[in-house]
Amino acid sequence: MAGFLSGPAAAAGLKPFAVSGDSIPASLTGARGDAGRGRAIVGDRQVGFCLLCHPGPIPEETLQGTIGPDLRGVGSRLSEGQIRLRVVDQRRVNPDTIMPPFYSIEGLVRVPDAYRGRSILTAEQIEDVVAYLATLKE
Repeated sequence: MAGFLSGPAAAAGLKPFAVSGDSIPASLTGARGDAGRGRAIVGDRQVGFCLLCHPGPIPEETLQGTIGPDLRGVGSRLSEGQIRLRVVDQRRVNPDTIMPPFYSIEGLVRVPDAYRGRSILTAEQIEDVVAYLATLKE
């Protein structure tokens, strides 16, 4: 199933992607992300927001979330493509999710003004997060 972008998504500058099964196999940017930058994004509550819901192996960040799955070992459980789809738009895997889509502007409700008309993360940031999460092996 192709993720074909038109309308608001295309106007927002989001890059098209193709979904295959439960993954987006190809990088959104055509290049591998940087795991160091990805770790910084995951750990930053003002950028990635990940640790608001998920616990993870970033010990210097206290008060980590408990409602999302633990990020430890996610690179052993999921392929890079599976991680990418879940970060891009978890609703494609689980329509009942409470995890926000980080690379979509479609079908959203109660969007803060700072994010209206744009994705939470850029394609480059998505790839950095994917690169970092893929390193988290058990």
